[in-house]
Amino acid sequence: MDIEALCDDLLAERAELFEHVDLVGDDWQVPTPSDGWTVHDQLTHLAWFDEASTRAILDPVAFCAERDRMRSGVGYFVDAIRADNTARSPSDVRTWLASSGQALVAAARAADPTVRVPWYGPDMTVASSITARIMETWAHGQDVVDAVGARRSPTPRLRHVAFLGWRALPFSFTAHDRPVPTEPVRVEVDDLVFGPADATNVVRGSALDFCLLVTQRRHLADTDLRADGPVAAEWLTIAQAFAGPPGSGRRPGQFR
Repeated sequence: MDIEALCDDLLAERAELFEHVDLVGDDWQVPTPSDGWTVHDQLTHLAWFDEASTRAILDPVAFCAERDRMRSGVGYFVDAIRADNTARSPSDVRTWLASSGQALVAAARAADPTVRVPWYGPDMTVASSITARIMETWAHGQDVVDAVGARRSPTPRLRHVAFLGWRALPFSFTAHDRPVPTEPVRVEVDDLVFGPADATNVVRGSALDFCLLVTQRRHLADTDLRADGPVAAEWLTIAQAFAGPPGSGRRPGQFR
C-alpha cells in the first residue's frame, strides 16, 4: 500500500475528528458511549497510542521492552493512561493529539516500508500500522460523534477500517479463545469486497455498519449486516478490528 496516501488519509481522519470535537465546546468531560470514558479520555487515548506507534517504528527494542512490562495487565494499562492524563486541559490535549499524529506520519514516511513494526497484538508492516491508526481514529471519533448526538457521512477512508476488520478475523477468534476457522470468509459491503469469490461463508451489508461492528461501536442487532454460513455468522458475534482483549461493545437497541 502507498504509505504517502495512507498518511494523508490518517491526517484527513484526524482533521475530521477535530471538527466534531469543536461541537463539544469546552466541556470535554461529556460522557461517551464507552462506559466511563469521556471525550477527554477518548482523545488522550489516541494521542498516547500515536506516540506508542511512533516509538514502535523508531525504536522497536525500547517499545517491546515497555510492551512486555504492560502485557500482564492490559486493562489496568489502558485505565492508567486515562488516569495519568485527566489533568490535561482541552487545549493541551488538542495540541498533543495534533503533534503526535504529525510525528507518527513523519516517522512512517521515513521508515523502510519492508520492516516489521511490533505492536500489542501481532507485528505489522508500516502500512498496516498506519491503517490501524486510521481505524482507531475513526472508532474513537465515532464515540465523540455519538456523545454529541451528531452524524457523519461515510468517506472512502472506511475501506481501511473494513479491510482491517476482515483481516483481523483470525485474531477475533483467538481473542475469544476459540479455534480459528479454516474456511475463508468473504465480505461484500457496498463496493468493498474482501475474500475469495468461491467462499461459502459471506458477510453482506453496508460498509458503514460493518465498520461500526468490527470496531464494536454498534451491536450486530443494530446493523443491516447478514451472514451466510456458520463461520460468518459466528464471526459477526465476536468481530474486532483492534488488538487486545475483547471489549464490552454496545448493547442491542442502543443505537437502533
